[in-house]
This record gives sequence, structure tokens and C-alpha cells, in this order.
Amino acid sequence: MESCRRRGLSGVLCSLSLLCVILDIQLDGVLGATHVEIEHHLEMGRKLLAAGQLAEALSHYHSAVEGDSKNYLTYYKRAAVFLAMGKSKSALPDLTKSIQLKPDFLAARLQRGNILLKQGNTQEAREDFEAVLQRSPDHEEAQDQLMRANELEELQEEAHAAYHQGDYSATISLHERIIEISPWDPDSRELRAECYIRMGDPQKAIQDLTPTTRLRNDNRAAFLKLSMLHYSLGDHHESLNHIRECLKLDQDDKECFSHYKQVKKLSKQLDAAEELIQQDRYQEAIDKYESVMKTEPNVPYYTNLAKERICFCLVKINSAQEAIDVCSEAHQRDPRNANILRDRAEAYILNQDYEKAVEDYLEAREFDSEGERIDLKEGLERAQKLLKISRKRDYYKILGVSRNANKQEIIKAYRKLAQQWHPDNFQSEAEKKEAEKKFIDIASAKEVLTDPEMRQKFDAGEDPLDPENQQGGGGGGQGWPYHFNPFESGGSFHFKFHHN
Repeated sequence: MESCRRRGLSGVLCSLSLLCVILDIQLDGVLGATHVEIEHHLEMGRKLLAAGQLAEALSHYHSAVEGDSKNYLTYYKRAAVFLAMGKSKSALPDLTKSIQLKPDFLAARLQRGNILLKQGNTQEAREDFEAVLQRSPDHEEAQDQLMRANELEELQEEAHAAYHQGDYSATISLHERIIEISPWDPDSRELRAECYIRMGDPQKAIQDLTPTTRLRNDNRAAFLKLSMLHYSLGDHHESLNHIRECLKLDQDDKECFSHYKQVKKLSKQLDAAEELIQQDRYQEAIDKYESVMKTEPNVPYYTNLAKERICFCLVKINSAQEAIDVCSEAHQRDPRNANILRDRAEAYILNQDYEKAVEDYLEAREFDSEGERIDLKEGLERAQKLLKISRKRDYYKILGVSRNANKQEIIKAYRKLAQQWHPDNFQSEAEKKEAEKKFIDIASAKEVLTDPEMRQKFDAGEDPLDPENQQGGGGGGQGWPYHFNPFESGGSFHFKFHHN
């Protein structure tokens, strides 16, 4: 300020003068260091690129480009990093800038042509290859790539013609080579996906559509179609993921939002139903699966799934006949589903129809090609044991009770039958002998089914009163418990009922 006064400058002019001096000093410092800094960034970028540290290399090339926006090589080198990172779309502007700064830079032209060809842009790719050959007529790579560009154009025309003629198989076949030449072209993948959809192969359509969500900046249409395909296949969680990606791009997209509401509602119901099953709340799970069928009546997968799970739940609540009816309907809808056959077999067991249970388990095992399902193996063995026993004596049938009858029901049935078949009620010897046999079976049934341990053995397919199953063998009285027959003493036994 003192020097300003000596020069006769006012306060404002003095301040401006000082500011200009400071700016000149700072600018000189920047300009003086720029070349050194740029060289440092380029060298660091080269080393990091060679070491495979692409993100760090890119950062240094960004700094180099910012420091010298007129150097065609810095753009070209940054484009190389983008390509190494799989970001071809980001590499294109840098290659274009490099060519603008140095039109005879053939390496950049060739690289840009290669990217354009992989993107399916035959016209612009051909222009780059021709520009290289104009300056270097013997350039082998440019010659080869120009031939590939011409081949791609011809294949694209053939494929579109086949598609419009409805020859989807031919279109798919042509796209094998098209996508080999232009793997980054979303149009080709989307067209082939449409052919797969029309030919009833949604899984392959999904494989083609998935990469297109990355090949386009805003591909809401692909996300919506992917969501719908997964939804139709029953993969509701994956469907929800894709439709959410669509809404991330535009939360006001009407088609995506409408589909999102449907998928979210159904997915919530399905998850809740399975959670209820895990908690053994089977009747509530049945109600929830009934809701699933109302929410989505048009996609067969969800109706099939609901029928299958309702069939399972009905078995769990011992509703034998209803389970058989629902399982049979589910089996008609999905004949190769081993779970449905297993559950119907269990329903038949509840209904004491062991022959049909064995048949269902045998059929279910046919669909277990690896033979690894223990539940099917053990279920079949149990059904076969029960069938074998039933051909001898079925204690449930003897008493006329269901397999899930409680102790009180069993005792009630026993008392009624014991009164009916007591030998004292009969006069002739033949009738008494028949009554004795019936009475022993009734008493045996009551003994087994009111003893938890013996009943458990019988339910597992083993007759605890069968001499073959008892150690030591032998025994009297046609299976009378503890080898005692009250009628062997000559008929003087008098039966008394105890109501305790």
C-alpha cells in the first residue's frame, strides 16, 4: 500500500494492481508446472495400466487430458483404459477427439472402426476402415475388418427378411454369426430374443435380453420384458428386481409401475404363504394360496404351485379325501411333479388305500433320476410295509376308525365292537369260533392303537403283535397281546366292560 501511495495510486486502483500481480504469479506457477505434471500423470497411467490397476490409471489419464486438451495421444491412451475396463461407449468420444486432433492417426481410426463394428454400426465402421486403407492400402487388419463389415451388413439384411417372413428359426440361425461379429449390438440380441419368445423358449430370450440392459443407457423396455419373462416362469423375486431397475430409470413409467404393483402383491402373498407353512399354520397357508390364484389367474405356473402347496397342507391337517381331490387335480396340471405324487401318496395312506400310495411313490421315484431323494425312498418303503400289514390285519380298519383318530374315539369304537362280537352273544360253535376271532382282532387293535409306542410302530409300517417282528418268536392266541388268549380255557371267560 505504501508503494501505491508513492506512485500516486488511489486505494481501489492499488488493490486491483496487487490482485493482478498475485494472479500473474499464480498463473506463471501453473503454466510452469503443467508440462511436468502431465508427463507425470501419463507415466503413472502407463505403469498402472500395465499393472492392471485400471481405475487408478484412468484417474491419471483424466488429469492428463484436463492438463492438455490438445494432445491427441492423451485421449487415445485414456480410450485404451476405457476399453480395458469394458467401457467401449466411453472410449468412442476419446477416439473421435484423437482423430479430430490428428486425422492421419490410423491406430485411432482402426480402433474406432473395430468398436463401431462390434456395435453393429456397419456404415460408420466401413468409413473408418476405408480411411485407413486409403492411407495404407496394404493394412491387413483394416482389410479383414472391412470384409467383416460387409458380411455383417448382408447377414443383417437376411435376418430381417427372415423375421418378417415369420421364419424365426432361420433368424436365430443367422444371428449366431451376427452376434459373433457384433456382440455389443443390442438390436441383434433383442431381435433374437423376440424369436425365442415366439418359439416358446423364454429362458434363451432372457439370456439375450440381459446384456442389452447394459448396452443401452436407458433400456426400460428390456427391464420390463425381462421382468415379465421371469414372472411367467414363476421367478417372482427376479421379476421384482428387474421391474425395480426400470423404475430407477423413470419412476413415472406407467407400464413398469403397473407391472411392479402386480408383481409386488403376488410376491408378498407367496412369501407369506411359505412363511405360514414354516410355522405349521397350514389352514392359513391354504387361505393365502387361494388368494394367490385370485391375484394371478392367467399364468399357469402360479395356479399349479398353489394347488401343489394346498395339497401338501391338506395332508398336514389330515384332511385325507380333500387332499386326494386337490392333489389329483394338481397332478393333472403337472404330471411330472414328484412332490405332488408324494403328497397324494400320503393322503392315500391317511385314507388307508395303501396300494394307491405305493403306486404314487413308485411313479414319483421315476422322476427322481438321480435317486437322491430320501423322502421318496423312505415313503415308498413305509407304504409297502403298510400294504403288507393291511393284507394281514389293519387295526384302524378293524375298529373302523381313521388313522388320525384320538384315543377316546378308539376306545369308543372298541367298546361298541366288543359288545357286538363277544362270543357269549352267539349259540353255535361255528358262530362262537368266528366271534372269538373277531373279538381277538378287536382287542388287539385296541391294545396297539391306545399304546403310543405300539401305535407309532404300526404307523411306521410294523405290526408290533406280528410274531415275525417279535424277538424269541412263537406265542399263542393269534396275536393276542402278551401271548394270552382268554378263550383257550374252554369258553368260561366272561367279558366285563370297564368305563374308567
